[in-house]
Amino acid sequence: MLDKLNSVEASYEELTALLSTPSVQSDSNEYRKHAKALAEIEPLVEKTREYKSVLTEIEQAEEIVKSGDADMRELAGEELRGLKERRDALIAEIKVLLIPKDPNDAKDVLVEIRAGAGGEEAALWAGELFELYRHYAERRRWRSEVLSASPSDLGGLKEVVLEIRGKGAYSRLKHESGVHRVQRVPVTESSGRIHTSTATVAVLPEAEDVEVEIRPEDLEFDVFRSSGPGGQSVNTTDSAVRIIHKPTGIKIECQEERSQLQNREKAMRYLRARLLRRAQEEAAAKEAASRRSQVGTGERAEKIRTYNFPESRVTDHRVRVTVHQLQDVLAGDIDAFVDALLAAERAAQLSGDGQG
Repeated sequence: MLDKLNSVEASYEELTALLSTPSVQSDSNEYRKHAKALAEIEPLVEKTREYKSVLTEIEQAEEIVKSGDADMRELAGEELRGLKERRDALIAEIKVLLIPKDPNDAKDVLVEIRAGAGGEEAALWAGELFELYRHYAERRRWRSEVLSASPSDLGGLKEVVLEIRGKGAYSRLKHESGVHRVQRVPVTESSGRIHTSTATVAVLPEAEDVEVEIRPEDLEFDVFRSSGPGGQSVNTTDSAVRIIHKPTGIKIECQEERSQLQNREKAMRYLRARLLRRAQEEAAAKEAASRRSQVGTGERAEKIRTYNFPESRVTDHRVRVTVHQLQDVLAGDIDAFVDALLAAERAAQLSGDGQG
């Protein structure tokens, strides 16, 4: 471990020196790139230096224990116990800092929510999940914006894409991908029986222009009039935009804005994110990484989390965390699940099982 830490410390010194050179200081892109790399390893370098300092103090205390007089040996022995505890704590902290960072963690995200099994009730449930993530973004002071939405006849959502911008958005939302199952008496049920419905969530890191190459000749654009529930026209101009990426067949529609230009910009952001996810999944497959599908099929038996209305209970089946404040969860209070999932991810990485 010490060799690895020495290497990181050497890189830190090199980057520090590089940032002071005139050529880098005169190039804003280069400066930003190196400053970002420096900031990423700075916490590890600080712990490394503290760890080395503690090792030196341990050596000095051990020398006193071996050769000092009785009083000094007793004092040094007590100090040595404390130093070894601090050394062990620093090793644990350093191991966490040495875990490779997910390159997407700092990115903004697109959250896709689609009604699964359950018909109109599933669409109503998808609408409530949309509100859940919108409220969560508000709690963390992130900005959110609807890129695309397809309403259902009863006021739910067949599908919706929510863009969320804020520090660490992907790192905290990436584990929300999967099937979210709801158990309750639907508004459409007259006999009072509890039904099970689902909606699927997929969280996509937002792609920067440099990450995905999109050739103009690969795109097919179409414009049409925006439509609301039931297909009725809600706009008198052709402001809605449809983009087809011909090599992959990916189709994106956006009709949230009155301006065709704004809808086109939103649709392109969504397309870039979809293409980035596709490229990342293909790369993972080539490396023979075992990646499970993000959202499954939407069948009732598949689920990552269950929301039980009669018992006001929410259970995340991956980390076996249950809370009994369902309304708080629907209002965006999901940190109990997010924190448990992040802790499980770190534990798996530390044990060597979470490299996928």
